[in-house]
Amino acid sequence: MAYARWRHILTESQRHALKAVDEWNCSTGSYSDFLTHMHRAWHYLLHAEFHKAKIDYHYRDPKTGQHQLIDGDPKAWDLDRCLRERFPDSRDPVRLNGELFVALRNKVEHRYEHNLKIATGGRAQALVMNYEQELVAHFGAEYSLADRLRFPMTLQALTAEGREQLQEAARKLPKRTRDLVAKFDAAVDPAVLDDLRYDYRVRLVPIIGSKTDADLAINFVKLDELSEEERTVMVEAGRLGTVIEKVKHVEVVDKGKLLPKRVARLVEEQVPFEFSASHEHAIMWRRLGVRPATGALDPLATDAKYCVYSEAFGAYVYTHAWVKKVVREIGTIEKYRVFFGREPRMKKVTHFPKQAGTPEVSEAQQHSRSA
Repeated sequence: MAYARWRHILTESQRHALKAVDEWNCSTGSYSDFLTHMHRAWHYLLHAEFHKAKIDYHYRDPKTGQHQLIDGDPKAWDLDRCLRERFPDSRDPVRLNGELFVALRNKVEHRYEHNLKIATGGRAQALVMNYEQELVAHFGAEYSLADRLRFPMTLQALTAEGREQLQEAARKLPKRTRDLVAKFDAAVDPAVLDDLRYDYRVRLVPIIGSKTDADLAINFVKLDELSEEERTVMVEAGRLGTVIEKVKHVEVVDKGKLLPKRVARLVEEQVPFEFSASHEHAIMWRRLGVRPATGALDPLATDAKYCVYSEAFGAYVYTHAWVKKVVREIGTIEKYRVFFGREPRMKKVTHFPKQAGTPEVSEAQQHSRSA
């Protein structure tokens, strides 16, 4: 079967990408070879895109408009030109990441390869991740290299002593190379410097607790899928060190689970009306089917994302995800009306302006009187 030319170009691109990652992950691999192969992988990938889209990616003589020739063949755009054509925004983090490595490829010295690899590790990771994203986005998941690419890990970084060695190695780079990276970064918008498509830095956190069949050795967390609070924690953690220490884990029964009254309090903190554990909460778990009724033959038939049955205490406990779902479902007066078909009980005012000559009345006394 004869394949279109872009397929052959793409296959060559994939071959170079795999070879590049092999060079990176191998303890005896060459960093300059990594740069060379990733340069070619990106070069051929963009040529394949242009060819498939029927875009002429060859230089033309500005006077005659004819193709410039090398040994009788049209001269194809170099990677710099390809990046500018594919990413016309000069601030695009993918383009800037690629341009940095085009510049580094021309400057690398063999005796400083190891040092340069350490100093640019996050950017190199981004170069590979961007390649995979671009590959899949334009040619489909069937061309993904995810099952063959491996996440590189530097073992020295797992201890404080190793981290110091890495920092020392980075400091030993020749001045002209350090200046190249420093000047390149200085010209980049600060927001791009924090973009993972420019510099893919990670903080490794050991996974503890029960393991499922779906667990992988490494799980990637997408910041845009986290809550604002979770995202703040992750971003701040990412700005701190890189040392991984063994975490002592003591098993806790029903860790992170909530009883109905606790659920009600957490919901009430986020809504303008009262929310009862015995009334609204009970209606919601029944209507949304997160657990069976009390006394059911199979008490374990719950939606585990929101509720689980505690055999130790013979009771149902709920998750923080359930609290979020409840707030999403009935968090406003309008949503409450639609769900329950009645008006909510608005929170009582517990503090009143003191009038002259009126004795202090405690919150407990006010509640007792209103009851």
